[in-house]
Amino acid sequence: MVVRDFRELKVWEKGHRLTLAIYDATGGFPGRELYGLTAQLRRCSASIPANIAEGCGRSGDAELSRFMLISMGSASELEYHLL
Repeated sequence: MVVRDFRELKVWEKGHRLTLAIYDATGGFPGRELYGLTAQLRRCSASIPANIAEGCGRSGDAELSRFMLISMGSASELEYHLL
C-alpha cells in the first residue's frame, strides 16, 4: 500500500490556498448570505483539497484518481458559484 503525503502535492497546496482565499473573501459578505452563497462557496472550496487529501490516504492509483475527479467536480461547482 502506497500512502502519499498530500502536503507534497502542488495541486493540494493551491487548493488549500484557494480555500483560505475564499474564506477571507466571504468574510465580508452580508450576514443574510451566511447560510446561502457564503456556505456554498466555503463548502465546495474546502472540498477540493479535502478530497485530494483523502485520495492520498487511500490505497492505489485508482482510488487517488477517483478522489481527484471528485475534487475537479467541486472546482467546477465553485467556478459556477463565483460566476
